[in-house]
Amino acid sequence: MKRTILMFAAAGAMLFTGCKDNASDKVKAENVEASAERDAQATVYPEITFEETEFDFGNIAKGTNVEHVFKFTNTGKAPLVITNASSSCGCTVPTYPKNETIKPGESGEMLVKFNGSGNGQVTKTVTVSANTEAGKEQLKIKAFVEAAETETAS
Repeated sequence: MKRTILMFAAAGAMLFTGCKDNASDKVKAENVEASAERDAQATVYPEITFEETEFDFGNIAKGTNVEHVFKFTNTGKAPLVITNASSSCGCTVPTYPKNETIKPGESGEMLVKFNGSGNGQVTKTVTVSANTEAGKEQLKIKAFVEAAETETAS
């Protein structure tokens, strides 16, 4: 009985291992080349280069609305898409090209508005999320917010 089971097991093992085709014979050369090209392009990223990453509004009166345009260029080799731009507080509002693809070599603009809140030296940060290798870039705005006349009189 043990011999019979052993013979069936040996025959089954030979049947299952003997019928396998060589998998490397089934790989098509053009598919290998296409996947190698695709993988090489997956490592190409866009690069966002700002003309300036920091802007100082100087002295402004409290409550004065000011704005500045940050200009940028896609200096990478792939299309750039800005997915989000957010500020460190609600007093700063960035406006960016939403759902737009910026091709390599093309430029764009990001408008940053500040409502003049706070007192004294104020620094606000805008975080730009994009499909770059780093994924995030930061812009800064500064201002010295002067107290209103009624505040200084009291």
